[in-house]
Amino acid sequence: MSNLLNIFVGFDQKEAVAYHTFVQSLIENSTIPLSITPLAENNLDHYAEKHTDGTNRFTYSRFLVPYLMNFKGWAIFADGDMVCLSDIKILKRYFDSNKAVTVVKHDYKTKYKTKYFGQKNEDYPRKNWSSVIIWNCEHPKNKILTPDLIDHKEGSYLHRFKWLDDKEIGSLPKSWNWLALEYEEKNDLDLIHYTLGTPCFKKYSKKSLSKFWKRSFKNLLEGTEK
Repeated sequence: MSNLLNIFVGFDQKEAVAYHTFVQSLIENSTIPLSITPLAENNLDHYAEKHTDGTNRFTYSRFLVPYLMNFKGWAIFADGDMVCLSDIKILKRYFDSNKAVTVVKHDYKTKYKTKYFGQKNEDYPRKNWSSVIIWNCEHPKNKILTPDLIDHKEGSYLHRFKWLDDKEIGSLPKSWNWLALEYEEKNDLDLIHYTLGTPCFKKYSKKSLSKFWKRSFKNLLEGTEK
């Protein structure tokens, strides 16, 4: 099916409701067929996570997407703590065969020292670049991304896309990875990222832009609004 869009979404059991709410938002706004794959650690039979520095269970497995696609075609990775407000088909406009990946190139310093569950929220180069990735799975540079390499590489190498030249990293509009609380309130957004804490957690249930997440959560439970 040529119009099918492959999407891989990070799954962590401690915020499973966030995953399902994000998937709901993708489905209810899409005008094309979607193939949605959860990146759940127990589903990855060729990869066992050994890193201990991740804040969630898909911190490293996102870099397996080209491998899982047999290094063919295009795929989108997104963290599970998001909600999509626009038709995800729009991202096909940014498929560029000259780019190995395409991301929102955030350039910010966090306003918060901690995030959900009291985890330390550090600043580092290219922070949150890897939270939404358009993968050109057959780009020659991406063929090094095997389970063995990911198993042995540190986070800074992977999350900063150090296997690529800068010219091979394309750019998405910031509206496709808008950081709740870190960025200002807006209504004309495409995808909101609750990077500090999803509204499924009580502490963040009434924070900035939470109304959009709650709308998709309500639709998940009760059916899409007419």
